[in-house]
Amino acid sequence: MALFLGVDGGQSGTVAMVGDESGRVLGVGQGPAIRHDGALATAIDVALKAAGGFGPIFEAACFGLSGGTAGREASIREQVRAERYVFTHDAAIALTGALDGKPGIIVIAGTGSIAFGRNAEGREARAGGWGYIFGDEGGAFDLVRQAVRAALRQEEGWGSPTVLREMLLTETGSESANDLMHRFYTPGYPRERIAALAPMIDHAATAGDAVAQDLLKSAAQELAGLAGVVRRRIFSTEERVELSYSGGVFRSEVLLARFRMLVELDERNSCIAPLRCPAAGALMEAYRAAGVHCSLKIVGQLQFDK
Repeated sequence: MALFLGVDGGQSGTVAMVGDESGRVLGVGQGPAIRHDGALATAIDVALKAAGGFGPIFEAACFGLSGGTAGREASIREQVRAERYVFTHDAAIALTGALDGKPGIIVIAGTGSIAFGRNAEGREARAGGWGYIFGDEGGAFDLVRQAVRAALRQEEGWGSPTVLREMLLTETGSESANDLMHRFYTPGYPRERIAALAPMIDHAATAGDAVAQDLLKSAAQELAGLAGVVRRRIFSTEERVELSYSGGVFRSEVLLARFRMLVELDERNSCIAPLRCPAAGALMEAYRAAGVHCSLKIVGQLQFDK
């Protein structure tokens, strides 16, 4: 049996998806963030076991990794045996999965953020994705950073009252916003751990906190802006364009509703929910590399976000 592999390696986790030559997904596996040693092997091993324990030689394998695959390709070839390899970034596979291989734009907002698009002629463009120091506007880390800034301003008496301060202090065991800030500068709080606090901003916003609501709306504005940059670069002003989204930040109904509204202010844009997950997009790219034309068949609970 010919096997195909798609891997989505991100800052918050790694997902591997194995399929056969008919497009049927046989197994899915999860592992830790791609930067961790063994993340790739863990996810693939789990996927292969779920597929029935087939031998790990693939007809084609696609790896879409956060930050790209530069400097990683030789190591991946050593870990995974395949007849054909596709090395790309996580935004490319997210676009393929979200729009089922069609042209359009994807906006990703997980720990960080980026927008990526591909038109019908194959031209590509991206915006953002500069990392947590210089960019990643609208991503989870950036949202928590803005929440900490709001807490610091409140504590110093020049910011609006917000429940975010008490929520952050309680969650981290900090005595003050100043103490919280200093904790976040230590190795005990890597950016993924800080980013994992982002859902509390949505909880506060849903409960009516005005500061939290403004943070989510501002994040939506930043993300919609990234999509607009990509659109202008590779699509004509007359073209109708489908846009989708991926990443945990979009689980916020407040942010998603605002993002969709802003994107669709241009009537030529259509914002749709992702049709497939990024790992499925990677698997589709593996089939494409091998010249296999099939419709992906994902059954039950095999499709999920990492």
